[in-house]
Amino acid sequence: MTLLPPTELRKLTQPPAFPSLSTRLARLINRFQPSLETVVLLLAILIGGGTGMGVVTFHYLIQLIHNLMLEDLMGIIGVWGAWTLACVPTFGGLIVGLMRWRTQDFGPGLSSLIAASQGKEIKQPLRPVTKMIAASVSLGSGASLGPEGPSVEIGANFGMLLSLVLQVSQEQQRLLLGAGAAAGLAAGFNAPIAGVFFALEVVMGATSFATSAVSVVLLAAVVAALIAQIGLGAQPAFALPVYHVRSPLELPIYLGLGLGASLVSLAYKESIRLAKACFAGQVPIFAFLGRIPRHIHPIIGGVIVGAVALYYPQILGIGYGTVQAMLQDVEFSLPLLVVLLIAKLLMTAISTGSGFVGGLFAPAMFLGASFGSAYAKIVALIAPAIGAQMAAPPAYAMVGMAAVLAASVRAPLTAILMLFELTRDYRIVLPLMAAVGLSVWLIERIKPNFNSNSNLQQIGLSELKDEKTEMLQEILVEDAMLICPKKLPTTLGVLEAAKEMLRDRCHSALVINEAEKLVGIISLDDINRKLRIGQNYQNLPTEIQSNLSSQTLLDICTTEILYAWRDEPLSEALDRMALRGLHQLPVVARDNHEHILGLLEKEQIALTCSLAVTHQAIHQYLSAPPITDVVTNH
Repeated sequence: MTLLPPTELRKLTQPPAFPSLSTRLARLINRFQPSLETVVLLLAILIGGGTGMGVVTFHYLIQLIHNLMLEDLMGIIGVWGAWTLACVPTFGGLIVGLMRWRTQDFGPGLSSLIAASQGKEIKQPLRPVTKMIAASVSLGSGASLGPEGPSVEIGANFGMLLSLVLQVSQEQQRLLLGAGAAAGLAAGFNAPIAGVFFALEVVMGATSFATSAVSVVLLAAVVAALIAQIGLGAQPAFALPVYHVRSPLELPIYLGLGLGASLVSLAYKESIRLAKACFAGQVPIFAFLGRIPRHIHPIIGGVIVGAVALYYPQILGIGYGTVQAMLQDVEFSLPLLVVLLIAKLLMTAISTGSGFVGGLFAPAMFLGASFGSAYAKIVALIAPAIGAQMAAPPAYAMVGMAAVLAASVRAPLTAILMLFELTRDYRIVLPLMAAVGLSVWLIERIKPNFNSNSNLQQIGLSELKDEKTEMLQEILVEDAMLICPKKLPTTLGVLEAAKEMLRDRCHSALVINEAEKLVGIISLDDINRKLRIGQNYQNLPTEIQSNLSSQTLLDICTTEILYAWRDEPLSEALDRMALRGLHQLPVVARDNHEHILGLLEKEQIALTCSLAVTHQAIHQYLSAPPITDVVTNH
């Protein structure tokens, strides 16, 4: 028998050496190189899961604080008299005021997050946990607000936080923000379809997107709704009655409901605006409120809400119980419905203006349900013959909920789909669409959203108002586009592309193939992000470093791009930019999207508009009569 040398014997008797973590990571990356779409889909699952758990925790916190205040605390102080009910919202205002005193601000709302996804800076850091606790205290103590707004903000904050940590592109940041908002609404209402359309319609700014974008939002909403069903139950937010269409003549009556719903939503939004102005000291009668510290305002709001709740306790808190009673045809007299409508509207405005934290979805549905029930009773009272052919008041309460919500949020598809998910009955769709469509159309005519003003804010010309905003419709894309944009081949390496863009001092470039046809678009942000990732991988094995250094523009450029046409107004191109929060659009021929005509950038649009304003001012100055002539004529 031959004996092995000691060195060989030690090799055989030693345990096998496992590869280091970096080596295993290298093998994993080489073996599985996920595409950008795969990574975003995985992030959507993470956002949906995190949002679902956050919403479940949020609802449990609301219930916990509700039990502590309205059961335990009232059990102790309730022996002193019924007036002690007013102490509960006041105590909640005291806690929220202390939180505001310590934190000054609870962080950005949904509108600020949307603005941040369009390139604007967030003034306050993300504080989703603090805001969730403040909202739980507000709603649990009886503030006249709802849980859906904070639920949406939980998801949106989670999506924004992930995008900031991973340093994704602005377009992907907007996509993750929309996925988080969809997940929050889907979990809060157990309505994933409505959550998806809310994200596409309100957060992301349109109802049609690339398939990959819709897939991300869908996936996040489904995961969040699934986790919410596990934690909170599979039942919808409301148990709605069966809807019956008694006569085709009811459709004009529903149109009248849509007309009234637009007026209710207008009063709702204006009362909130006025309440905020009052607490800010901007209304002369209530100027003294502006001199009171902000952290005292929730206590004042709590006292007012508590005083009204002594007579009408239905206005306390979210109000789902009262809405459920209206939908189940529990008898509410017409005067009581009108009083609840007015009281809920005012208390919601005071709760918001004083600094309580909560959403405006649930109060809008409360207002819609009470208005719809009252509307049905008024019609039956005025015209008994028509009332005999009408459905019961709960049917009008259901449609009123959607109509007021749609006009308040200006999201008709979200409202229609949300109620359709809650009823699961197709027969309600026709009157629902009629009332919602009319209410949104009327509110846009009464108080329109001027897209031109928002476009001017995007390019830094927000001081232009009224007739000057028409310049965006008058100036064409070809007047503002760069005729000779920077073009880079698909085969160019990332480092070489960075050097070329640095040398030519350009923010973005068009990526073209061998035939000089448009393939994609690349920005400095994309290149900087890739270089930072490469810098973080310096400690990895050489096989990964070589893989990163061998990447070309084709691997990192954006290929799903939107276009602009040279003969369209600037306003339409800016709306398309806002669709995904872009800063530039390639200008191509209408009959051939691969044929490049130029590049449209926001900076060039701002310069073109400023030059147009200067040209108009010069023209007005030269055409104006001399001052001496004006004096002589007078």
